[in-house]
Amino acid sequence: MDQSTDKPEKSIPKLGKDQIYVKIYAPFKDYYDGVAKSVTATNNTGKFDVLAQHHNFITILNAGEIIVRDDQGDHNIKSEPAIMHVKGNQVIVFLNV
Repeated sequence: MDQSTDKPEKSIPKLGKDQIYVKIYAPFKDYYDGVAKSVTATNNTGKFDVLAQHHNFITILNAGEIIVRDDQGDHNIKSEPAIMHVKGNQVIVFLNV
């Protein structure tokens, strides 16, 4: 249980070999929470993609657009600078930090 809200935490779904779990959220809003094929974002090095089996890393994203691709298509999320953490086929993005 998440003690701050007393709601059960969402479990991460079982992933296929070409899938990643993505959660993009700000302090008061969830922008994306689910399974995806890829995430595209930009940091000071340039534009990059995160796919399944990506190496673990953390980065600060530049203001701009984050693109999440899933079976329903592309989800474009506008963002100010943000923090992205990639670990174990999970991509977590903290917006408005």
